[in-house]
Amino acid sequence: MPVQKLKDYLTQNKVKFTAIDHPVAYATREISHVSHISEKELAKIVIVYAGKKMVMVVVPSNEAIDFQSLRKSLHVNDVSLAPEKDFSKLFPDCELGAMPPFGNLYNIEVYVDTSLTNNKEIAFNSGTHTEIVKLAYEDFEKLVKPTVITATAATTTKH
Repeated sequence: MPVQKLKDYLTQNKVKFTAIDHPVAYATREISHVSHISEKELAKIVIVYAGKKMVMVVVPSNEAIDFQSLRKSLHVNDVSLAPEKDFSKLFPDCELGAMPPFGNLYNIEVYVDTSLTNNKEIAFNSGTHTEIVKLAYEDFEKLVKPTVITATAATTTKH
């Protein structure tokens, strides 16, 4: 099951979701393969410093962060990956690197790449490296209220 905090939140908000168990996997390409979810639909969570503020950026797992686009979208001069030691304590109920894109449950601002907004569904780590959760993107957006930005080169080239 997803981490209890996430499961309770989805249940309280009457959101339909599917929990999909899979063998232990850490890399998003591997998770996509073992769970039979397309890399475009599988979200990757990246924690970055935007200036001095730590934020969560959610992108398709088959895309890399474009730091130039991210700086522009976040209106900051400096964006850098946050070291795991800096954010691990923010997600005490999650395995390191397996946090769900529900920053609102962990008091961290969430930004989502515009390309994910085109998906009917979104899938993501549920807090462990052995399970993902899949739900309607519309429900994700309604609950998390992320700021939609351009964060990958793929979305930059589509304009």
